[in-house]
Amino acid sequence: MGKYLYDGKMSIVRVDKRGRLVLPKKMGIRNTKAVLIPAGSYIIVIPLPLKPLKEAEGWLKTKKSRKHLKKTAELSARKDAVERAKRRRQL
Repeated sequence: MGKYLYDGKMSIVRVDKRGRLVLPKKMGIRNTKAVLIPAGSYIIVIPLPLKPLKEAEGWLKTKKSRKHLKKTAELSARKDAVERAKRRRQL
């Protein structure tokens, strides 16, 4: 599990039997959460800042409360999950 190649642009990592992978230290993605987006046979990894609200306060202007934004996002995600399940005939 810890061997990898890294050239500054991309890296090749090994995924172990439990589905874990180790990101190269030089990528600078440590001690944080990340969003994983499945894209066909690929996975897109987007690291999240430690304090996302503080990071976004300068460029993300809204009058809506955090509670309202969270509820809207959850409803949208739920709707999307139901639509996907219906397309796959899981519902």
